[in-house]
Amino acid sequence: MEITRAAPEREGERSEEPERWEPVCHLAELPLERGAAALVAGRQVALFRLDDGAVVAVCQRDPYSGAYVVARGIVGSRAGRPTVASPMYKHVFDLRTGECVETHGGEARPLRTYATRVIDGVVHIARAVTA
Repeated sequence: MEITRAAPEREGERSEEPERWEPVCHLAELPLERGAAALVAGRQVALFRLDDGAVVAVCQRDPYSGAYVVARGIVGSRAGRPTVASPMYKHVFDLRTGECVETHGGEARPLRTYATRVIDGVVHIARAVTA
């Protein structure tokens, strides 16, 4: 599929064009409760398959360090919310909303999130940023 316009760069900005879905990988290729990195429409994305079967996608770039390492983070939960702890400074992010739930006393910087869906065993990510 040819992509003519990348997803918005600024936090919270929404694309004016309809969502387009990009196939990324087979669901079976995603390890349970671990991250995997993918390049989607020119962006590095971190994918996670949760123990409840859900697939979530967030920006691979750690907003605190600027390093593209989020997929290497430790998956866990806080108050029943699935999370990932960045391997750089150990900030903890809600995987569904991108909210930073453990800031270590600093400014809260969210991760961008992407809508996902699974069709016939193939994981797709929406081009439009959802948060």
